[in-house]
Amino acid sequence: MNHTDLSPEELARYDRQIGPGVLTAEGQLRLKNSTALVARTGGMGGPAALCLVMAGVGRVIIAHGGKLISPDLNRQVLGCEGVVGEPRAPHFAEYLRSMNRLVSVEAIDHEPDDDEARKLAAEADIVLSCPPGFEERIRLNRAVVEAGVPLIDAAQWGICGTLIVVDPRKTACLRCVYPQDPDFEELFPVVGAISSAIGALAALEAIKILSGAGKPMFGRMLTIDAFQGHTSIAQLQRDPECPCCGSPDGEPT
Repeated sequence: MNHTDLSPEELARYDRQIGPGVLTAEGQLRLKNSTALVARTGGMGGPAALCLVMAGVGRVIIAHGGKLISPDLNRQVLGCEGVVGEPRAPHFAEYLRSMNRLVSVEAIDHEPDDDEARKLAAEADIVLSCPPGFEERIRLNRAVVEAGVPLIDAAQWGICGTLIVVDPRKTACLRCVYPQDPDFEELFPVVGAISSAIGALAALEAIKILSGAGKPMFGRMLTIDAFQGHTSIAQLQRDPECPCCGSPDGEPT
């Protein structure tokens, strides 16, 4: 999309988020001219993609393979009982389009491999990483480091969640934070409310970054321990010898 102005219809649609303390008209226009990749669009990525579409991000690409199953419905806000057993991505995209016809929603019905992740990251202005497995997170992390675009990594377990915001040119990347892959439990327990909370916060950071509003959480990790009822924010340190964002001479790329 390449628009130079906001239409009267767009100004009316986004009226409640344009003004003091929220977005400027220029910031809204930046959203309109932005592309966001959300991989995947389940418990966290679904609410994230929904918030981006409602906010007016001009082009939202979602990537999610497989078919919807009943246990998904405790957290996947883009699905419904009527499409259980059917491929997720097309139905999720259809729902997103129904929420805002002023934006473009593109669906990829599988998880991108290394080459496709690089291609998609190069097309995007921001990437929201919301997969359940760490291998896919690291793949997306490599892609954004190569493309030089921001990454928001959202994770969940039980009634807890984390959010990491990466500027690959300046801050720690995901591999800096996790030099070794953490243990992965494929069918981990999770309450849908924490999924939506983390996904919405991921979208909020993306909206801030794309629009130029507020102060993004670059280089920090937000942890929400809803089980114990507390939150924390940690400053992350970039590893100059990181195999992903570092360089052979030990200096960050």
